[in-house]
Amino acid sequence: MERLVSLGAWLRRRAENIAALMLAVMFGAFIVQVAFRYLLNLPVGGASELTILMWLWLVLWGAAFVLRERDEIRFDFVLSLAGRRLRRGMSLIACAALLLLYGYSLPAVWDYVTFMKIQDTSYLDLRYDWVYAIYIIFAVASLARYAWLFWAAATGRHVTGDPIAQEDEA
Repeated sequence: MERLVSLGAWLRRRAENIAALMLAVMFGAFIVQVAFRYLLNLPVGGASELTILMWLWLVLWGAAFVLRERDEIRFDFVLSLAGRRLRRGMSLIACAALLLLYGYSLPAVWDYVTFMKIQDTSYLDLRYDWVYAIYIIFAVASLARYAWLFWAAATGRHVTGDPIAQEDEA
């Protein structure tokens, strides 16, 4: 089990490295775009397109692989007022609803993304199925995350950063 935990930590660090690389590419493209536009008076559409593409991938990659449960921003006023058993039930309902919604939408998302191979981006000539593939990765990672959270809530396991477990930590 310890080996699996260390593998997970290593994979998480690599996901953070990839996110940092995407941020660096986005920043570099932004600087190129500003320099060409305002110093050379030459608009560069490819840099703008790359900035947008990196933002899309960075947000969904980060949400899928980098963001921890305790790092998510939540409005949990009702959840914090509820007792431990009610919070556990609310977590089960929320996880089940998200599993249902992501699971139900996944085939349609797959169809849409694979259909988009017929069109390319304007400047970089990237196929749109490659551009939007990150959403499929995000949806599958979200399904895995909420399945794990559902199992943890159902079995009463401790989840770091989970509001249910915070009562035990205090």
